[in-house]
Amino acid sequence: MTRPVEAEDLIAEMRACRICATAPNPLPHEPRPVFQLNPEARILVCGQAPGNLVNQTGRPFTDPSGERLRDWMGIGSDVFYDDTQLAILPMGFCFPGYTAKGADKPPRKECAPAWRKQALTILPQIQLTLLIGGYAQKWHLEDRFAGKVTETVENWRDFAPDVFVLPHPSWRNNAWIKRHEWFEDELIPELRRCVRMALS
Repeated sequence: MTRPVEAEDLIAEMRACRICATAPNPLPHEPRPVFQLNPEARILVCGQAPGNLVNQTGRPFTDPSGERLRDWMGIGSDVFYDDTQLAILPMGFCFPGYTAKGADKPPRKECAPAWRKQALTILPQIQLTLLIGGYAQKWHLEDRFAGKVTETVENWRDFAPDVFVLPHPSWRNNAWIKRHEWFEDELIPELRRCVRMALS
């Protein structure tokens, strides 16, 4: 099955996006939109924004966070990077740069209004959506977002089995994961089961 012309055209436009190069507060580097889209995909991963390593490779989640996310999902890189099975649509397509303290900046505000609704229209086969972090959860859940990631993830059963709300798989959340044992004991096994079902 080939992708519809409309999807190909939109993906090409998204790849060529340079909105943040001319914004009032432009990116500190040349824009490099990183995402993975195919109308055949059955799982949608909605993250925050690419980190510096991903910006260098041009491939989503090619970092330790990606390794942990794939472990949470119970799949390998072969499935994760098969765009006919899995779509990856971050809230911001480009690495936003670092704060003064060395942390990644939030996703650019220009990106979602320009592209997100259009991109979702070319993903008609999605059966399972993963919302990673507060920015994705707030945009997609709207008034169902609890205001904080922890409270939202604690209510994960309210959204499953079609949607899973997750903390960011960064090493920065190691302490959070240890404090909330139910996350790996209860949520992760159910997530893996739903991933298997969506891909079967």
